[in-house]
Amino acid sequence: MNLAEELKRRGLIEHSSAPVEVIFKEPRTVYLGIDPTADSLQIGNLAVVLLMKRLALAGHKLIFLVGGGTGMIGDPREKGERVLLDEKTLARNTRALSKQLYKLLPGTPFRMLDNAAWLTRLGLVPFLREIGKLFTVNDLVKRDIIARRLATPDESISFTEFSYALLQGYDYLVLNEKYKCDLQIGASDQWTNILSGVELIRKRAGREAYAFTMPLITDSMGKKFGKSEGNAVWLDPLKTTPFVFYQFWLNVPDEGIEKYLKVYTFLPLAEIEALVERQRKAPNEREGQKALARLVSALAHGETTANHVALATEALFGPTPFEELSREKRAIALTEAPSLKFTKADLTKGYSLIDALVAGGLASSKSDARRLIESRGITLGGTIITDLNYQIGQGSFNDSYALVRKGRREVLLLVLK
Repeated sequence: MNLAEELKRRGLIEHSSAPVEVIFKEPRTVYLGIDPTADSLQIGNLAVVLLMKRLALAGHKLIFLVGGGTGMIGDPREKGERVLLDEKTLARNTRALSKQLYKLLPGTPFRMLDNAAWLTRLGLVPFLREIGKLFTVNDLVKRDIIARRLATPDESISFTEFSYALLQGYDYLVLNEKYKCDLQIGASDQWTNILSGVELIRKRAGREAYAFTMPLITDSMGKKFGKSEGNAVWLDPLKTTPFVFYQFWLNVPDEGIEKYLKVYTFLPLAEIEALVERQRKAPNEREGQKALARLVSALAHGETTANHVALATEALFGPTPFEELSREKRAIALTEAPSLKFTKADLTKGYSLIDALVAGGLASSKSDARRLIESRGITLGGTIITDLNYQIGQGSFNDSYALVRKGRREVLLLVLK
C-alpha cells in the first residue's frame, strides 16, 4: 500500500491543495507549526505529530516550527482574544515542547525552528509593501472564524489577530526559500491559514507548494481537545499523570476505537480491522481499549511506564481485592495511581470522606463531593457511602489500605502509614 492510500484509509486526510497522490509523487520537506501557548503538547497535537512520523518513515524530511513569533500575536479564536504571553513564557514553553518532541520521535531526524528568529526582525513597512500587498481584506473577512466574529455583536477582532494569517503565510515562504520546504500539514481548523502560505509562495516566488490537513480529533462529546475547551489530556506527566493518561484511552467508547487506533497507533490496518472485529464480537473484553491504552501510553511515556500503569490498572480495577495483591503489584499501584496517605494522628483528629475526595482529586470542591455522595457515586471498600458526614477511621482500612471509587472509572487509594 502506498503512502497516499494508507493516509486515506486511516482517515488522515480532510483537505488537500492537490490530490495526495500528486503530493507524494516525490520526496518532500514537510513542516508542522506548533503553538507555544502551553508548556506541553496534548493529545490533539499528538495526532499530527504522529502523522509527521508517518511521513518521515516514508522518506520525507521534517521541520517542526514553534511559533515563538506568532505566539506573541495569537491565532483568532471563536470568542474573545487570546491573552498575549510575554517573551520569557514563550521561550520557556518552546524549550519544553522541543524536549517533548525529541522524546516522542526517538531516532527520527527532524529540524526544530522558531519563527521568532525572523518575525521579530521584520520591518513593518517592508512587510506591508512586499507581503501585505498580496493579501486582500475581501478574502480575509470571508474566513470562517473572522466572519463569525465580525457577525457577532460585541465580538470585534483586533488588527493584531487579523494579521495572523499573513504571518503564518510568511513562515511558509521563509521555510520554502531557506530549507526548500514544499509541504505544510496541520489540523483542519488551520486550513485557511495554511492555504495563505501556499498562495503566497505561488504569488511571490512563482513556485508550487502543497498542503493538506487531517480532521480534528474530538472527544466523545464532539469537542476539539485543548486547554481552551477544558478537556486537554496532556503529555506532560506532571499535568496528566501516566495513570490518568492510560485511563483516558482505556475508557474510549467502543464507537471511537477504530478511529483512534488508526490515528494514534502504527498497527497495520489489517491488524486494526481484525482487532475491531474481535471487539464487536466480545465488547466486554475491551480488547481494543486495552491495546490502544498500552500503545499510546508507550509512545508518550515509554514502555516501562506503560507496563506499570497497565499493572496498576489491573490491580485497582481487577477482581482481586487490593490487600490480597502481591507486594510487587501493590508497589506499582501505589507509584502510579492517585493515593492519599494518612497517619493514625490524622484519623484521631478526624478526617471526613468529603475532604479526602477533594484532597485526592476525585472531587473539584466540597460541594462537588457532597453531590457525588448524594448521588451514590462513591464507594469505599466496595460499600456505597451515603453519609455526608462519614469520617475515615482505622476501621475504614483493610491491612492499611482502603480503595475509594468514583463510579466505575476513577479510583483513589487511601494508605494508612
